[in-house]
Amino acid sequence: MPGRGLLERVLLVVTAVPFLLAAAASPAGADGQVVFRFTDPQVVESSGLAVVDGLFVTVNDSGDTGRVFTVDPATGDTVGVTTWAQDPVDVEAVAPAGDGSVWVGDIGDNPGTRDSVTVARVPVGRGDRDVTGSADLAAYTLVHPDGPQDAESLLVEPTTGRLVVVSKTIFGAEVLEAPERLDPDRPNELTSVGAALPVATDGAFFPDGRHLVLRDYARAVVYTWPDLGKVGEVRLPEQQQGEGIAVDRRGRVYVSSEGVEAPVLRVDLPAELREAMAPDAPAPDPSTNPDAGDGLGIDLTAVDEAERPEWPWFLGGFIALGVLVALLRSMRPR
Repeated sequence: MPGRGLLERVLLVVTAVPFLLAAAASPAGADGQVVFRFTDPQVVESSGLAVVDGLFVTVNDSGDTGRVFTVDPATGDTVGVTTWAQDPVDVEAVAPAGDGSVWVGDIGDNPGTRDSVTVARVPVGRGDRDVTGSADLAAYTLVHPDGPQDAESLLVEPTTGRLVVVSKTIFGAEVLEAPERLDPDRPNELTSVGAALPVATDGAFFPDGRHLVLRDYARAVVYTWPDLGKVGEVRLPEQQQGEGIAVDRRGRVYVSSEGVEAPVLRVDLPAELREAMAPDAPAPDPSTNPDAGDGLGIDLTAVDEAERPEWPWFLGGFIALGVLVALLRSMRPR
């Protein structure tokens, strides 16, 4: 009998394949202005993005050591590497922590087997440094309230500094809040505050603290905070495997992707979405959030229904079925 983790991965493949094919076959998404490209050959799987003091910060996906890259957008060159751990489990996210530091999220859990995950606050900036085991490293243990969950999104509330983790699940992400004051000596239990889009790969708060943005592989969705009312969404530029999104102090949005010499793109939100985020705009009703409990919650409203072909869903279904059969056959006793 397959374990929960394997079943979750199988379902993710079955669901994600047709969704990604349909996105690829749809009209082009929002134009993105290339700000820079990662020139460091060691940045191969950028899986999180943050803007700190005019510099960009990223981490590689699982399989890398515990290190954080600081990049100068003027050149795309890495100008500093902070080493904070030798053997993390699955680093997936990074978020600004103030005072020239970031939160690093060792929060991935594809197999669904981790009893707890780790977040660490580390200094970043120009110059290399190793803070492993030093006083400059603050690490904390987080636990999900209902057992192990895979997650790739770590956000920080601008007004309180509280951490927010968003799970990466196919039936709608769960948005979870950490305690306002983290305890370094015992596990800190996350609290569920609502639902959001499925297969969330990263997220960030806007400077106003009243809005946040989450992304998947094809779109970005803006929500109000803390009620998670959906404000609007935008199709993102095509990327190899988009897993990073960041918002700077001026509210500008940037996205990144895995891949060697992958570009970091600036994405301009539509004027109507910016207007809806204005301080005097009426707040959306969270009960209208299509991601809160209506199956997959996929709502590509930025693409006209008549322009979305149906063949990717059929092709994706056949591919996903083949993957499912192969996975199940590999588990049979030999």
